[in-house]
Amino acid sequence: MRNLIVCLVAVLIWTTTPLWAGPIPSSIFTDPVVDPKSPAGMEVIHVPSGDVELNGIVYTANGPGPHPTFVFFHGLPGNEKNLDLAQAVRRAGWNAVMVNYRGSWGSPGTYSFGGNLEDARAVLKYVREPANAAKLKIDPAHIAIGGHSMGGWVAAHTLAQDEGVLGAVVFSSGDFGGGRWQGGDPATLAKSMDNNRESLAGVTGAQMAQEIVAHKDAWSFATLAPRLVNRRLYVLYSEDFVKQDSVNLIKAVKAAGGKAITEQYVATDHSWSDKRITLESLVIRWLEKLVPKT
Repeated sequence: MRNLIVCLVAVLIWTTTPLWAGPIPSSIFTDPVVDPKSPAGMEVIHVPSGDVELNGIVYTANGPGPHPTFVFFHGLPGNEKNLDLAQAVRRAGWNAVMVNYRGSWGSPGTYSFGGNLEDARAVLKYVREPANAAKLKIDPAHIAIGGHSMGGWVAAHTLAQDEGVLGAVVFSSGDFGGGRWQGGDPATLAKSMDNNRESLAGVTGAQMAQEIVAHKDAWSFATLAPRLVNRRLYVLYSEDFVKQDSVNLIKAVKAAGGKAITEQYVATDHSWSDKRITLESLVIRWLEKLVPKT
């Protein structure tokens, strides 16, 4: 009976998912057979970054491991947690790491965009440390990263800096250096930032705007693109206010000679509210190309 139910669910999902999305991975709708000696679990972590420790969690995969690991960076401020994506990735046999930047969602310290980039590097250092990797069943040689919205910007910069990362998947990413910020009115930008800092600490919208303006060239996708030409980058974008940022990133990387970049457009909103199964499927199938199942 259980197998029949699983098949019926799979058929239902298949008939409501676009053909380009491909087969729905079984991890979307099926729990793994539990390993009684090493079941899936959740670990709370505290990652040193700067002079604080970031709050985070790791969804550890079923089985003894070590497992490939997916490190995910949330957006601004990160109201859409994408925890369903993390759970699906975990069911697919990957660990999933989710951390809050300093000054966000209870992590101590002062929030800043530059701090976000530093925090991302700190998280990767943490999960690679032998003691942490052993405890969390992490395979340091098989780490991929991802990010949503502003987190996609963080992931793209991190991918360019860290050659040990297998690749990055970014979706509905905003360009926090170029794009619509170039030549924009600082007061309008500050107001936009004020509308997105309800869970951020120690910073004002004006300060956030000033930081963006001060780094608009260094942090832009246009400047970053040449450093991504040989990196495996998967850009997913939607019908939202940062669509053009993603389009520009794809064009810039290809214009610089990039051959490893892939892309997919999906007609949904910024949070992928009505395409969650599609999003999970796209990400999991991409991860399986990075680390094929044995």
